[in-house]
Amino acid sequence: MASTQTLSALMARGTDFLGSEYAIICGAMSWVSERHLVAAISNAGGFGLIACGAMTPALLDTEIAETKTRTSRPFGVNLITMHPQLTELIAVCARHGVTHVVLAGGLPPPGSLDAIKSMGAKLICFAPALSLAKKLIRSGVDALVIEGSEAGGHIGPVSLTVLAQEILPEVADQVPVFVAGGIGRGEAIAAYLEMGAAGVQLGTRFACATESIAHPNFKRAFFRASARDAVASVQHDARLPVIPVRALKNVGTELFTAQQRDTARALDEGSLAMAEAQLQIEHYWAGALRRAVIDGDVENGSLMAGQSVGMVKREEPVAEIMAELVAEAEAALDLRTTRRAAFAA
Repeated sequence: MASTQTLSALMARGTDFLGSEYAIICGAMSWVSERHLVAAISNAGGFGLIACGAMTPALLDTEIAETKTRTSRPFGVNLITMHPQLTELIAVCARHGVTHVVLAGGLPPPGSLDAIKSMGAKLICFAPALSLAKKLIRSGVDALVIEGSEAGGHIGPVSLTVLAQEILPEVADQVPVFVAGGIGRGEAIAAYLEMGAAGVQLGTRFACATESIAHPNFKRAFFRASARDAVASVQHDARLPVIPVRALKNVGTELFTAQQRDTARALDEGSLAMAEAQLQIEHYWAGALRRAVIDGDVENGSLMAGQSVGMVKREEPVAEIMAELVAEAEAALDLRTTRRAAFAA
């Protein structure tokens, strides 16, 4: 009971901000974080995020509506800053009264922060460095996610263990800060909460949940993988800044290198502008993800996974995963209390 109360107290800032029972966010994973998984996460006490990705406004409108039919609990929407229809997507969120919007993929473009704030939603942004965290806070964001290089999908260059030490002491007293990257067990959740995090974000741990629509082939690839199988992509051309992506190594990893070469060649020939070139890279990932997640092509598709993939061993209902994470966190806190008492005796 004491450990339950301690965990609740450590999560209080995050749960108050999110409106959920636990300050555990399911990260937005394209093609995976859709109505079924998002609703299951929220119904289990966590906070689900719809991954808008490359959706059109019409598709996002449907996805939000369908999620609402499956849960009455809070959930949010993750939008990509470089989406050409970002303004329209924000308007869709406003029509549905979405309570939390996450902007990912770079600095928010002019006007987007004001548009989200004016609709009454809470705005969450990613901060891969302390300088950017401070800048975002000054601009008016309501919360931050700091994500380490251990994470799956698009990643920064620094591990969460370093980012947490660098950023939490500086800004955690100003806005809620959620940490992400490589988290697969409750013991880690407890540790980051004690460091000052308001909560955590996990993606890989939930990707193979029973409620996830991911293809059985996709899930089996996760079950077989170890941490070292989740590797970061390599930038082929320095002129084409590509945010690294962590995924399980397969033929698709090599295909991405070829895609970068083709895009760089188009830049040389003048047939592509830089912004369009970067958008083509994002479209490549969206298509590669769909091949793996929906079609089950685990050789040529993208198997985006964090290094916590080695902790994903079987398909489990979201509620069981959530209960296990909470129980592990409570046990870790209880053990620390026991040890402190023993030292004090």
